Amino acid sequence: MSNRFAVILAAGQGTRMKSKLYKVLHPVCGKPMVQHVLDQVSKLKMEKVVTIIGHGADLVKSQLGESSVYALQEEQLGTAHAVMQAKDYLEGKEGVTIVVCGDTPLIQSETMEALFKHHDEQSAKATVLTAWTDQPAGYGRVVRNQNGLVEKIVEHKDATDKERMIKEINTGTYCFDNQALFQALKKVSNDNVQGEYYLPDVIEILKGEGEVVSAYQTADFEETLGVNDRVALSQAEAFMKKRINETHMRNGVTIIDPLNTYIGPDVKIGMDTVLHPGTMLSGKTQIGSECIIGPNTQIEECSVGDGTVIRQSAAHDSQIGASVNIGPFAHIRPQTNIHDEVKIGNFVEVKKAVFGKGSKASHLSYIGDAEVGKDVNLGCGSITVNYDGKNKYLTKIEDGVFVGCNSNLVAPVTIGEGAYIAAGSTITEDVPGNALSIARARQVNKEDYVEKLNKK
Repeated sequence: MSNRFAVILAAGQGTRMKSKLYKVLHPVCGKPMVQHVLDQVSKLKMEKVVTIIGHGADLVKSQLGESSVYALQEEQLGTAHAVMQAKDYLEGKEGVTIVVCGDTPLIQSETMEALFKHHDEQSAKATVLTAWTDQPAGYGRVVRNQNGLVEKIVEHKDATDKERMIKEINTGTYCFDNQALFQALKKVSNDNVQGEYYLPDVIEILKGEGEVVSAYQTADFEETLGVNDRVALSQAEAFMKKRINETHMRNGVTIIDPLNTYIGPDVKIGMDTVLHPGTMLSGKTQIGSECIIGPNTQIEECSVGDGTVIRQSAAHDSQIGASVNIGPFAHIRPQTNIHDEVKIGNFVEVKKAVFGKGSKASHLSYIGDAEVGKDVNLGCGSITVNYDGKNKYLTKIEDGVFVGCNSNLVAPVTIGEGAYIAAGSTITEDVPGNALSIARARQVNKEDYVEKLNKK
């Protein structure tokens, strides 16, 4: 197999997006468009990936990192001019180069692999990725000869009435013999209305030199969608969401209402898990098998063990074990580690805390900057008072502790193993193991007080 290279075009500002955010950084299902493209390209064995950047260059580089090298297109003078910026990395090298736009987030590695394969089989110097659509208006048409090879690509505005009847369109993704590509790029002219250098002109140049130009038609028109405005962005979101959800359902996940379930492209879900409407899973979240998630639940960058139930709650950047029960209306904030068989009930907020196996905070509590041992029971309204206005401190609650309702544990403080905290206590000092700690004023009853008050 010959060497493979990739050029990703990501230099345009995207004025039709009407946004301060550069076009290729707009997210589809939570991931920037250009990241989708690079992730798919990276599944193939590439010698080098060159991303052409212009507007928002530093932001694009920050997003994509070291998975690509970068070439700057200071002036946006057309697609051929953009590809030419990769010459320092690719010119003169033997191999095949795929050119793909950074605003086509739905393109898949399988399609690119098929494009490479077709290119090799046809011994072509260039191969165009095409698609069939019954609404080709606005797209360049692919005119084939009797042998099925590409005769020419004609833009809609330049097409004859007969050519406009053609329903095979140019998607803007190409494979080229790398050396032939850079030789042809030098011959591309900007003698057109826009004064730009167009990549399809390379096809005309290679045809004029008697070279073979082929076309590979993808079966899925949707994956060739280029995003130029917010309307197309929403279409890409819908297509991507449908693709992701169907993949999970075929892998054994029950999605009650796919139209109202939002799963990021990097999320993994085990078999026999059920997702209820309003579920949003994002980042590199991993959900185990036989879980129940939702309704109306957001989980971001978390791992969740088997058999866990999370209802009407939010969880971020945390580890959640197996057979855990969370919600409704709980908030699991970053750096939380919840072990197996824990219960986090309604209106409980947990932040940067560890919960040992079998522990419970069933309702109306805030547990932050805490280490909670095994089989701990935190009564309703239990609070770890972790912040003094300047610094945060740790609360340690050892195994088997019982904390009565409406208790404040003022950090830094340690509650020893098996200790009891009386309801309504404010604990400011360490409590020994197996002790009962009562930190509240003694109750005083003033008899007949109300009668005296009424006389006044």
